[in-house]
Amino acid sequence: MELSNKSEYALLALLELAARYTSGESLQIRQMSVLQDIPNRYLEQLLATLRRGGLIKSIRGARGGYVLARDPRTITLLDAVSCMEGLEAIAPEVDTNTTHLESQLIQEVWHEACQAANAVLQKYTLQDLCDRRTAHGNKDLMYYI
Repeated sequence: MELSNKSEYALLALLELAARYTSGESLQIRQMSVLQDIPNRYLEQLLATLRRGGLIKSIRGARGGYVLARDPRTITLLDAVSCMEGLEAIAPEVDTNTTHLESQLIQEVWHEACQAANAVLQKYTLQDLCDRRTAHGNKDLMYYI
């Protein structure tokens, strides 16, 4: 299993929006692009997908941009990844019509592995990522005398 660039970039953009959720500050595409080093054009496409998926909202006007559609404590990483990749990629079905027993066994194990990965992604929210980023940032600021 591998995290696609599409999902990783989407999570990075969502993380920036989650960090600003309590202040209500919106972020423009160019700001997110610079903060997370994501190409503008690609980011536009990702944000459109996230908006259609109901995870973010766009705000028009001079101070417009993007904000999270709901509290970062309620948006799981599975929500974000499934929005970007589609449900078929998140929960592949086991093909019981295979003629080889070994192929079916491999598919069953793969399905089980996907379910375990999904359980982990369901467990973590955008707020958890924000908290981890803060904790890691605080480690860098430790002063010794």
